[in-house]
Amino acid sequence: MATTEPTAVNGVDVSALEGAIETIGDDPDVGMFRFRAETEWEDALKSVTSIDEFDQAGETVHTREFTLQGDEPEQILGERAGPNAVELLLGALGSCLSVGYAANAAAMGIELDDLRFEMEGDVDLRGFLGISEDVRPGFDSVTCTAYVTSDSSADDLSELREHVEATSPLVDAITNEVPLETRLVVE
Repeated sequence: MATTEPTAVNGVDVSALEGAIETIGDDPDVGMFRFRAETEWEDALKSVTSIDEFDQAGETVHTREFTLQGDEPEQILGERAGPNAVELLLGALGSCLSVGYAANAAAMGIELDDLRFEMEGDVDLRGFLGISEDVRPGFDSVTCTAYVTSDSSADDLSELREHVEATSPLVDAITNEVPLETRLVVE
């Protein structure tokens, strides 16, 4: 009895990816995830975010715990013990795009030799500090440049880019309004 070796492109198991797509296509509940993060203020402008469990199809999945240190640069009264929130958002975007490019390239048969992203965004603190109502408190704009080394054609890579940008959860969350509900619990 012959066994088929998994086919990996860009380190992604294409057979497993195709299986996941088929499974979620057949049972959309399998593709339903709820992710969580818990942030605790430490001191001054420092915080620590913990990420551990998530839900898939209503079942809690425990994985390893990750912690992210947050702070502000000295120029914004911090101690630079970690990146600030807008830098973490840029990093999250780069991570999401990396996943999207690697997985979709694998599914399309595009081999990547190298892939990196540079993200930058402009923030005017007058909005955050409440100095001007005419200034957004968040990013005015974000620029993301993808650097790809591949033997694939420019047309194939352009198609890859378009597909990733159309299906990226972070691109969607950044470019479209996401309902946000906030609550205050006084303990």
